[in-house]
Amino acid sequence: MTRIDPEALAKLLQGRRIAAVSGTNGKTTTTHLLAAAIRSGLGAHDADRVVTNADGANLHYGIASALSQAPRADLAILETDERVVADIIRLGRPEVLVLLNFSRDQLDRNHEIKKLARSWRDALAAAGEDGPVVVANAEEPLVVWAARAAKRVVWVDTASTWQEDATMCPDCGAILLRRNPHPETGDPGDWDCPACSMTEPSAAIRVENGQIIDRHGVAHDPQLQVPGGFNVGNAACALAAAEQLGVGVQDALAGMRTVTSPAGRFATTQYGTTSARLLLAKNPAGWHEALPLLQSDTVVLAIDAVAADGRDLSWMWDVDYEQLAGKKVIATGPRAQDLAVRLAYAEVECTVITDLAAALTDLGRHVDVLSTYTPFQKLRKLGGLA
Repeated sequence: MTRIDPEALAKLLQGRRIAAVSGTNGKTTTTHLLAAAIRSGLGAHDADRVVTNADGANLHYGIASALSQAPRADLAILETDERVVADIIRLGRPEVLVLLNFSRDQLDRNHEIKKLARSWRDALAAAGEDGPVVVANAEEPLVVWAARAAKRVVWVDTASTWQEDATMCPDCGAILLRRNPHPETGDPGDWDCPACSMTEPSAAIRVENGQIIDRHGVAHDPQLQVPGGFNVGNAACALAAAEQLGVGVQDALAGMRTVTSPAGRFATTQYGTTSARLLLAKNPAGWHEALPLLQSDTVVLAIDAVAADGRDLSWMWDVDYEQLAGKKVIATGPRAQDLAVRLAYAEVECTVITDLAAALTDLGRHVDVLSTYTPFQKLRKLGGLA
């Protein structure tokens, strides 16, 4: 569509209230949570006023395709690739922009994540008072650096424990300090730059002990059907965005509780006698968050390194695979041997079965499966989910 009409995306964005969601990890799930929250706030009779790219197609053509299928929908909740954010700000004038996080991801294609953050920052500065209200993760220095150019920001503390991509100040390059870390809980503490004014903003909405504390100090148990503490953080961001679009906390939570399997994530399916729960992780931050969710005695790790995954697999060396010690691990996918080498250094025994179907079919038990992008899509098809 965008090849036939290069202006198609701009035309399809016009006349709608738009909320865009971006970041390295969690944007698909957060988009689903936000869309469900908005539909809940509208009620059943007006739910079809919402259009969203629910399948995760978040580049220009994917967004245009989703919008074209709902020309009368006046509310658009759009998962937006990091490289497309600036164009959405410029072409669509979104009302709300959710910025979740920044991690190394597909660096062979994105090269340097600060370049992406700069594109966000420049687009927000150029939009000025016509720009969106930004809902931003206060724990991510690079997100804060970009979001400070927005006309107004709602800061959210997502209780993230990943900090390996937040070592240096994005403004001056100094090494960031951490205030009040809690090694026992994994809380890295607040960040602060000793050399310039960059510091972690005070959050209006925060996550504490699995609950969402709203701007009035009221604690809410999200009771999500999607697992993981990181998804409580995603829900906190979705809640803040829904509020900006006029949806109350209770309606938003009621909607988010209906979300079960965004684009196949966390779905359970069968491969012969094998029951398998599928999880997606694409980079070290994603694997850091997902590995603790692997509860089965046998786990399957699927990996590839084609363009859609990112060709560089060096990130595997930053993942704490040591926590899998004692489990039966099956490494599968075209790059399973690379993963096996990393697991050997982690002193985790594994069996290598490169063929996905052979690795999963007829194990006679339940397994949790953690996969990079392209094996994940193949596993969905093999399991009848796509």
